[in-house]
Amino acid sequence: MAIVPLPERGQPLDVTYIYALAEALNGVATQVSSASSNYTSIDTTTGAARQTLKTSESRLIGGYLTVVNNTTVVASDEREFGYDFSPNFKYPPIVTVTPVNIGNTPAGQNVSVLLKSVTTSRVEGVVRFGTSGDVSVAVNLIAIGVPN
Repeated sequence: MAIVPLPERGQPLDVTYIYALAEALNGVATQVSSASSNYTSIDTTTGAARQTLKTSESRLIGGYLTVVNNTTVVASDEREFGYDFSPNFKYPPIVTVTPVNIGNTPAGQNVSVLLKSVTTSRVEGVVRFGTSGDVSVAVNLIAIGVPN
């Protein structure tokens, strides 16, 4: 795509320059098409119908949260976590959470994550440990939803 040079201060805008601007805008419009592959469908849990909107109009959050750091746990221990969305979503988003063994310990290799609640403003969950030992665990969060 062509890059339109910036005009000098006081430079008269002539037909050639306006033509270059129009040509650049048309190039952008061609690249950002309304093809069906540019849409995202998001299910909602509130009873509202599936929401389909342009991908550029959806909201994605990638989050990271340390749950425990250099902590000794026993098998079946649980640690709760919460992550706030700011600004809020219109409907509760679809959220995926995965554990990260940041301490690279055997106890950190045997964990599971359970989401307790997902609202328009927050996700809450629990990390459950399957093995006793020292552990440092974080979670990665991905939330996709309809902006408020």
